[in-house]
Parts: sequence; structure tokens; C-alpha cells
Amino acid sequence: MTLSTSSEITARNEQNHLAIAGQVANSYASKTIFADYQERKSANTLRRQLADINLFAEYLAEAGIQTGIFADDPQAWAGVTWGIVEGFVRWQLARGYAIGSVNVRLATIKSYSKLAMKAGALSTTDFAMISTVKGYGHREGLHVDERRLETRRGSKKALPVALTAQQAAMLIKQPDSPQGRRDALLMVLMLDHGLRVSEVALLEVATFDLQNGEIKFYRPKVDKVQIHKLTSRTLDAARKYFENDAPPSASVWRASASKSDGRASAGMLTTNGLSERAITKRVETLGRMIGVEGLSAHDCRHHWATQAARSGTPIDRLQDAGGWSSPAMPLRYVESAKIANEGVKLT
Repeated sequence: MTLSTSSEITARNEQNHLAIAGQVANSYASKTIFADYQERKSANTLRRQLADINLFAEYLAEAGIQTGIFADDPQAWAGVTWGIVEGFVRWQLARGYAIGSVNVRLATIKSYSKLAMKAGALSTTDFAMISTVKGYGHREGLHVDERRLETRRGSKKALPVALTAQQAAMLIKQPDSPQGRRDALLMVLMLDHGLRVSEVALLEVATFDLQNGEIKFYRPKVDKVQIHKLTSRTLDAARKYFENDAPPSASVWRASASKSDGRASAGMLTTNGLSERAITKRVETLGRMIGVEGLSAHDCRHHWATQAARSGTPIDRLQDAGGWSSPAMPLRYVESAKIANEGVKLT
């Protein structure tokens, strides 16, 4: 019998220690894997994913299946199979959910299934099979919708509200009151610069450099800080608002006086700020006042992208100015021209 040397024994002990440390690290990582993933996502993404997961739980509850907390506990995913996920897709279609929403929710389920697999709650085989469940391409979605009575649930619009240049100008031309001057700046930032509502809500007094005619602002969706040269309309609206109404520091926005406040009829403002939701509601109200129903801040971004593209802006410049991560996104925002070959140059 050959006796182990002291160096061999030491090596085996080190390997055992490493194996134990690895097991401990895996156990800890599996418990925190969801939290680590969620820390990397924006608040808007997390809200959407939570809604997706809650709908998945609703689908299972309707089938009489009790579940754990899918958004927090990897072990809650134990037992999820490709058949269950496929059934979730079919269940949504039967209830009239839009194809785009079905595809997004499927992506959420796959993302969390992958994390559950890494945590050891799902087998690699089950996850591989879940990965084979496919969403619907554009043409496939059209074929599916042809056979459905209901193809969209909820208040989200199938198509953006299109604005004419005259309507956009009316939205920017607001009464000469504190509220009107604020509204004019709100609208021109979306219509002339294509800012997202989340970006508008974050703007601060220090964002604006009126001397140089610029704004330097943060885009949380793509984690970018950008500088825009203000258009003449934006610079004019900003100067009027800053001269009369803007607070001295922090958020540039001030909320409207409430209806119960006697100052509301005079278009006065309070010292409170404006949330994304408040801005969204204000845009809808301003649209309704000029006869445009259902207007959203996102529609204003569509208008900006369309006008810029039709005026000859190269797609790479439009992508950068709009804060998109790929050229595919601005192309989705641009409305098709009524004359398909308008702007096509042959010589």
C-alpha cells in the first residue's frame, strides 16, 4: 500500500475546502439570484414584469394550481414545464390579449425560468423545453388575429394617435398664464425633441442652459446622458417659463392648482412637482382641448420621429437623437407615408 505524502494530503484538503466553498457560494447565489437580476432593471421594467408574472399566477390559479411567489422565490418555479408555459400563451390568446403583449409576457416567463434553472429549481431539461415555446412573428400574429373575435384588452392603443403639424402647433401655443407657459414647455420638449415622459419628468432647473440654448438630460431607459440643442420654439417657451414661473432649483416642474383652489381658474401653479402620471394626464387633457382624443406623451414622440424622418434626417442621427439603442426602434416609430414612394429619389 502506498502512503500519501503530506503534499498530496494538503492538496486534497484544499480541494475539499474549495468544493465546500463552492457549494456555499452556489447556495447563497441561488437565494439572491432574483434580487440581483431585479437590481439591474429599471422601475418600469420591473413593474411590467411583475404584472406579467401576476397574470401567469392568475392563469395557474384558474386551473386550480396553488403557487408560490414567482417574483421572489426561485423554488416557486419548480414544476413549471413547457406545456404549462405553452398553455399560458394559448390562455392569453383565448382572452383577447394583443399578440405583442403575449410575446412580451412569454419573454418574461423565459427570463425567470432561466434564473430558476441557475438556482437549481428547474432542471436544465425543463428549461430547454420551455425555451422552445415560441411567440408570434408579425405575419403569424395577423393570421391568429384573423381567427379571433377579440384581439386587444385593456386601454393600450393598437396604433398611435397621429398629429398634424397644425395640431402640434396648437398644443405648443398655450395661454399666457403660469400653467399655459408650463404646458407649452412640456409639449414642445416632446414634440420638438422626442423626449420620453420619464425623461421629461426628471428634468431639473440645472438641466437647462438657456444662454447656450441647450439641455443636458438623463435617459433612464438606455442609461445615457445627452445634450440637445433647443429648437427656437423650445428656447422661446423655456425663456418665458423660467422668467415667470420656474422654481429656483431642483425639479423644473410645478403642478397645477387643484380645482378646489380658487387660483385654478387663473391657471396658477403650486410648489409641488409633476409625476410621470400627472404629465401623461395633462397631455391627454391638452389633446382633448383641441379635439384630439386619447393623446399620450408617446404619441408626441411618434410625431417627432415621423416629422424628423420625413424631413430627411438620416436614421443613425434619428437613433442617437431619440436615445434608441438600435436603428430598428426609430423605424418602428415612424409613420408610413400616405404616398408610399414619396421622397424616393431616382436621379
